[in-house]
Amino acid sequence: MHYVYLLQSQNVPKHRYVGSSANLRSRLLSHNAGQNPSTAPFRPWLLAAYFAFPTTSKALAFESYLKSGSGRTFAKRHLY
Repeated sequence: MHYVYLLQSQNVPKHRYVGSSANLRSRLLSHNAGQNPSTAPFRPWLLAAYFAFPTTSKALAFESYLKSGSGRTFAKRHLY
């Protein structure tokens, strides 16, 4: 399985992050450990939502959609 996940900063709730990974638990731990320079300043992170896909290509397509303008609007309205 491949996952698309939505994170929300616990300290700056308006700051959000969308990503994908085959190992969701490990990826969340790395975000909270500060190993990703783009997310380190806003940790700790809370897992707001995640979606499982059978293929990497479907997960990446959904991640791309969530990072688009209409995808961000969708996420704000329905997922956060």
